[in-house]
Amino acid sequence: MTMHWIGVASAEHVRRGRAEGFMQLGHGKEAPLRRLRPGDGIVFYSPTTVLGVKDGLQSFTAIGTVAEGEPYRAEMEGGFQPFRRNVRWADAREAPIKPLLDELQFSAGRANCGQKLRFGLFSISEEYFRLIAEAMRAKTDLPMASGGGRQ
Repeated sequence: MTMHWIGVASAEHVRRGRAEGFMQLGHGKEAPLRRLRPGDGIVFYSPTTVLGVKDGLQSFTAIGTVAEGEPYRAEMEGGFQPFRRNVRWADAREAPIKPLLDELQFSAGRANCGQKLRFGLFSISEEYFRLIAEAMRAKTDLPMASGGGRQ
């Protein structure tokens, strides 16, 4: 069954992955990427534009579908070898989270929705994935399977 996920990363990191067709989670850790399956929906929330710089961005910055294949190691400068997973990114615009806070299951009625976002990756319902996709004006076929997804 199709799952829908929110991943968390700085916009700078998400934009690079979007341009190159991949995603990273948890500073390049493999374990969170293994939770995802080809065909799952993924949306990225970026609390900041640049890692470690509190600029209040707080926006959904990319949305897409997990592509076929397994997580793989990449080579980066300084010997850093993060794990990545390929994604078919949708044509979408970035959208601030604030207008959606009262509607999203992980934040509705909660004073501090940031607690859930600190996990770095968590599942959401298809309904909320669709709500975010609409806010982002996503223009592609995203994974939607009536009847819900695996939990």
